[in-house]
Amino acid sequence: MNTSMLFSMHGQVAIVTGAGKGIGRACALALAGAGADVALCARTQSDLDSVAGEIRAMGRRAITVAGDISEAAAQDAVVARTLAELGKITILINNAGGAGPNNPLKMTGDDLVRVLAWNVVPAYTLIQKTIPAMRDAGGGAVVNISSVAARYAQKSFSAYGAAKAALNQLTRNLAQDFGPLVRINAIEPGTILTDALAPFLTPERRERMEKTTPLGRLGQPEDIAAAVLFLSSPASSWITGKVLGVDGGLEAPNF
Repeated sequence: MNTSMLFSMHGQVAIVTGAGKGIGRACALALAGAGADVALCARTQSDLDSVAGEIRAMGRRAITVAGDISEAAAQDAVVARTLAELGKITILINNAGGAGPNNPLKMTGDDLVRVLAWNVVPAYTLIQKTIPAMRDAGGGAVVNISSVAARYAQKSFSAYGAAKAALNQLTRNLAQDFGPLVRINAIEPGTILTDALAPFLTPERRERMEKTTPLGRLGQPEDIAAAVLFLSSPASSWITGKVLGVDGGLEAPNF
């Protein structure tokens, strides 16, 4: 067994959403570092340009598509440009999403719909729009970025937890629809040190969280990127419809 080839992404072309910062950026760089060319999607062009520069410095190709990936026009643009400029699509990383805590007595039904839609619909429609290209390329892999909120029972996260639980079940069901040529899996990140978390992470809170995490530290974006690389690579060629927790071993909320 050639273990280096198991994790090689040479000849692969990936689309990564939410690629300008944090987990998305780390995923894009990990895939490029393993040999993939990457289409980068996010709202902020300057962030995309920075990541694209790092990828090109590795000797890989990168294109940027700035826009709101929840909109059909942005989805169509990234699919069309990836095919036109990078030649094919074999990997999709659905990283865009998120939401904060909610008060279940105050959150309106319309606000709940927006959280559910933002975390589920773009992943669904991008999978739908990239499947034909993956089939034409001989196969592919999708990784949806979910959250441990999907399985934790905790106060004030009914909207976000429900949205990510829906994404998990979407992952399981679409894996049945699109195998064997396309594999679809998800990752549940635990607490990851990103710019979004930083304003809430007091020294006292960080110390408590680290002490209650079995592996003794909070996660880095690169921890999620490593799991994304595994689930995108030939090393996981007999894995589909699964949800992988990457959470330092924590099995309950500790925020």
